[in-house]
Amino acid sequence: MRDPYLDELKSDFANYTNNLKKLKKKLLKTDSPQEQEKIIRQIDNIAKQMENNQKQSTKVTKSRIRERRTKK
Repeated sequence: MRDPYLDELKSDFANYTNNLKKLKKKLLKTDSPQEQEKIIRQIDNIAKQMENNQKQSTKVTKSRIRERRTKK
């Protein structure tokens, strides 16, 4: 099922994943507790965005399935 909005959500999710990988590397390299705290907060924010993205994706998918059923 091709849907531009779902494709956009998938793309956003991929971007979040890449950002998490970068932050993880940065976190492992730093020794400063303040910098680690800052990075951890960024990771938490991205995790929340990913969770919201997944919830929205699920809602849209269910909605699209309902639309297809009603059209038949």
